[in-house]
Amino acid sequence: MTTVSDAVEQVRRRIAKATEAAGRSDQVRLLLAVKTVDAPRIRAALAAGERLIGHNRAQELRAVEPELTDIEHESHFIGHLQSNKVNQVLAWAHCVQSVASMRLAERLDRAAQARGRDLDVLVQVNVSGEETKAGVAPAEAAGLAEQVAGLEHLHLRGFMTIGANTPDEGRVRSGYESLARIRDQVATSGVPGTAGATELSMGMSGDLEIAIAAGATMVRVGTGVFGARPQP
Repeated sequence: MTTVSDAVEQVRRRIAKATEAAGRSDQVRLLLAVKTVDAPRIRAALAAGERLIGHNRAQELRAVEPELTDIEHESHFIGHLQSNKVNQVLAWAHCVQSVASMRLAERLDRAAQARGRDLDVLVQVNVSGEETKAGVAPAEAAGLAEQVAGLEHLHLRGFMTIGANTPDEGRVRSGYESLARIRDQVATSGVPGTAGATELSMGMSGDLEIAIAAGATMVRVGTGVFGARPQP
């Protein structure tokens, strides 16, 4: 039976192989997507040396994080964030990757100010155009990012997307490459607050190699480490 630590090592090897195949010398970080994963299994992954975890649900973040305070890690929120859950998320999250509107960005900025802290954020972009996926349209992404970068208590770190749900690898790759171009456009725009927007959070268990070839700096892996999620 494959343990969590064994699965983590397998994913690390996939990332290293994909990075080498892409001719890249930089590091691609692994973020553990922990939707429906209980604290003991998260702890096992952290004990294997990983430090980034991503929560999809505010209620799970609130329930699990108190059980992880004794082990070094960094928590990101990667799911759809409702305005009434912002304070719950900011109590634990270092970064919110799913900012897709100025309304949410301004809400996060106010909440961060109230807590006397700053917050890292990524702008979520819907590169596939699929109605089931959240995110701002690619044509609007740069404009939103530049507005977000102007908020006092938010630090724009880059962009996040979920790849197209299709067996067509060319379409998946095209979406990821389009996000890389948006990132480059914003990070070199000269607009205040955008120079550090270099993160590309894209690629999951099934397509991380494609994402890395397109320039991902962070891949979000859940089932590849923790196994299939239970059906609701």
